[in-house]
Amino acid sequence: MDLEKRVAELERRMAALEGAAPTVAAPAEGDFWALEGLKQQLAQAGEAAADGGVLFTGAVRLPTQERYEWQYGVLTADVLGEDAGDRSQTAESLAALGNAVRLRLLREILGGRRTAAELAELEGLGTTGQIYHHLRQLTGAGWLHTTGRGRYEVPGARVVPLLVVLTAACP
Repeated sequence: MDLEKRVAELERRMAALEGAAPTVAAPAEGDFWALEGLKQQLAQAGEAAADGGVLFTGAVRLPTQERYEWQYGVLTADVLGEDAGDRSQTAESLAALGNAVRLRLLREILGGRRTAAELAELEGLGTTGQIYHHLRQLTGAGWLHTTGRGRYEVPGARVVPLLVVLTAACP
């Protein structure tokens, strides 16, 4: 192993030991398989896809052992065009995520705390009334639904999109 590779390996190990973020390496060949697949699909779609598109996908196992696999793709013109639908619904959905307590509630629910009573036991989430207010906001925006008896869950079709939005929002 040459000196540069040895130093890089030592730095990676030190970062892991110290809990620091690892350095980002240049992508290896094949790292962009999803992007390459999207580009092939766009090429086959012809003129309608001339401006490109967006794809997001995920295969997730939650701490509750629930598994979700999901993918969604959309043409750029459909996202940015005037016919893209009601923007107020998009704004409401994103606004519901714009609160630290709501983000924590979602994380706790994905982690297995499903009832309002379980959530109320956690510190830093406010009063029971405040928790219900946040749960109503998340339910109204489609990030949660009730499953009866005060139980909440993230709908299966929203798990991966939620994680994508949270990933995109991370610095």
